[in-house]
Amino acid sequence: MSRLHSEHHLISRIGWLRAAVLGANDGIVSTASLIMGVATASAGPSQILVAGVAGLVAGAMSMAAGEYVSVSSQADTEEADLARERMELETQPEAEFEELTQIYVKRGLTQDLATQVATQLTGGDALDAHSRDELGIVDHMAARPVEAALTSAATFAVGAALPLLTVVLSPASMLIYTVATASLAFLALLGAIGAKVGGANVWRATTRVTFWGAFAMALTAGIGALVGTAV
Repeated sequence: MSRLHSEHHLISRIGWLRAAVLGANDGIVSTASLIMGVATASAGPSQILVAGVAGLVAGAMSMAAGEYVSVSSQADTEEADLARERMELETQPEAEFEELTQIYVKRGLTQDLATQVATQLTGGDALDAHSRDELGIVDHMAARPVEAALTSAATFAVGAALPLLTVVLSPASMLIYTVATASLAFLALLGAIGAKVGGANVWRATTRVTFWGAFAMALTAGIGALVGTAV
């Protein structure tokens, strides 16, 4: 007796997962880098904390606005293409049918089979067939500006709160080292969680996120030290 073959794909998570990882990663890296830059410029704990909180609020708002604007631009482009395709289906149905048929031919179907497939698909929902196979627009990949904005803002705030919590708990003399170590640990955890949720290679994702986070923090700390010395 054959067993039912079932598959569980994770591609449907890509929209919110991308925004979540981007927001959390940016929150940890930018806030930790800001804290270390200010700390190496010889600022006191209270000034460091104020700068970090300001960075959290500004960063979360910036992420929300940036994601909303950029993803809205994608949504506008998709809507414009769909409107154009809808008009062409109304005014040039034969040409659009032939275009869809040739898409299937290029994918490996014979001319006869491609014609049959195009006939059946356009007989149901021609716009859906063209949007998917001609334009590459599918539901789980469609632009969702509000979802992206809210996800990025929320995860940025959570990510940024972690280095700030480290500032509160760390002794002043060890602040730079504690923030750097804790932030790298947070980044490694973020990389592992993101990879696990997305079904990707955990080791590769963790290494990538941690390396670039360490680079950003080291660069910012170096600039802060130079500016602090000059001032």
